[in-house]
Amino acid sequence: MVQNFRGWSRPPAGGLVTSGLMLSMLAATAAPAAADTEGPEIMGFGPDNVIVLIGDGMGYNHVDAASLYENGTSYSQVSVGVDPEDDSDGSTMPSPPSREGSRPFAAGDVEREPSEPNNVYEEFPVQLGMATYNVDGGYSSDDAWGDFDWVKDGATDSAAAGTALATGVHTNNGAIGLDPEGDPVRNLTERAQETDRASGVVTSVQFSHATPASFVAHNASRNNYHSIAREMLTEHEIDVVMGAGHPYFDDDGEAVEEPAFDYIDERTYESVTSGDLGFETVEEADDFADLAQAQNPPERVFGLAQAATTLQYDRSGPDRDSEGNPIDGAEPYTAPDNENVPSLSDMTAGALNVLDNASDEGMFLMVEGGAIDWAGHGNEMGRLIEEQIAFNEAVDTVVDWVEQESSWQETLVVVTADHETGYLAGPGAGDAWTPMTGESGSLPEHSWHSGDHTNSLVPLYASGPGASRIEHYSTHDDAVRGAYLEHTDVANAIFDFWGYE
Repeated sequence: MVQNFRGWSRPPAGGLVTSGLMLSMLAATAAPAAADTEGPEIMGFGPDNVIVLIGDGMGYNHVDAASLYENGTSYSQVSVGVDPEDDSDGSTMPSPPSREGSRPFAAGDVEREPSEPNNVYEEFPVQLGMATYNVDGGYSSDDAWGDFDWVKDGATDSAAAGTALATGVHTNNGAIGLDPEGDPVRNLTERAQETDRASGVVTSVQFSHATPASFVAHNASRNNYHSIAREMLTEHEIDVVMGAGHPYFDDDGEAVEEPAFDYIDERTYESVTSGDLGFETVEEADDFADLAQAQNPPERVFGLAQAATTLQYDRSGPDRDSEGNPIDGAEPYTAPDNENVPSLSDMTAGALNVLDNASDEGMFLMVEGGAIDWAGHGNEMGRLIEEQIAFNEAVDTVVDWVEQESSWQETLVVVTADHETGYLAGPGAGDAWTPMTGESGSLPEHSWHSGDHTNSLVPLYASGPGASRIEHYSTHDDAVRGAYLEHTDVANAIFDFWGYE
């Protein structure tokens, strides 16, 4: 049975944003208030199905890196930092007052590269920026674009960001499904279950990792993998859980002599794979592909890919040295793929088939391209492109499902990220921001400026019923990316339709 927590913590009525937007504008265009102490009732309209796809660590430039490699074109490239006293036509403009330690910034500093949509989501009707900070943070357009290093400090982690996206509540780094006081907060899979919808999470990394965990579990630490896995599989009526984290296989998809129960404890593993927990377990790549085509799929599926941590990212290959470090300039797909693991797209298709058959009321599904973040941490362009393309293919699978099995009148699709990782920019960036450039089939010209998360805005794309509701929350303005919202607004927009009680 679903665990019923007493005294759910409510989302706050507003978040901390220091964008410099005038308070009068905020008052005039304020986003709908989040839940009050009673919570809104179900509206009776809006999306039957909600599918949220999260590129972990995916910034604007991560998307364009893959587009440049595949097509030689980009969508969101900008140059920021041209002398604010000398614009493109030779006229002058006044410089704003300089803050200590920062470069003067003016809107005229921004020059946009030719833009061409390369991915299906880049043609969605709603396209916004999104702030990703944790409960102690904030976002300032002036600071983010006035000082190149500003976004390196105070960034969220995937646990806090995942919790914000899943619950509408800002929280502390490391916390899974808890508010800053440590109280559990309702997430979207739980709300789906309460409204008789099917629910599931799919990821290309360990199934009990921070992002999928945030959409199901409640735990003080993202590192408590065993208790998180137990809760995900034993304390909720979730219908689909899929990812890596197999104790009997290594990162190359090879069987190991001694199992490593790092991400699921042995007792829970034995219980779920034996069927005692009500799931049918799927492990082999062909079985995942078959699941997508099954006429009568199982009611509940635990899909555990035969890989230790990631579907493909952590496999060995000639693009890495003997210590596993990336070789600079290595091309994507240099390393042979793990052939016995499913693609993120196949997992997504299988999950959709199961969920579509599990309930007549609709569904909630979260799909994570989790290793985009890992490639960002490693500043590994070749494998970043691989992971971004795999994520894009999963989005294509979702869009195909909507158009063939559902419709844009009943399904909301949101494509976004939990934060940016690696501070990816164009060549020579550092005092200013330069665009990435490149030709099809070659690594784009680029530069990395961090091995960690940043406080940069990330993109959000939405289509379907409820997309305009999400857009209504974008009451803030960024000098480069335009209108933006907070990541808590995604869940709150869905709760607006599905209710809290």
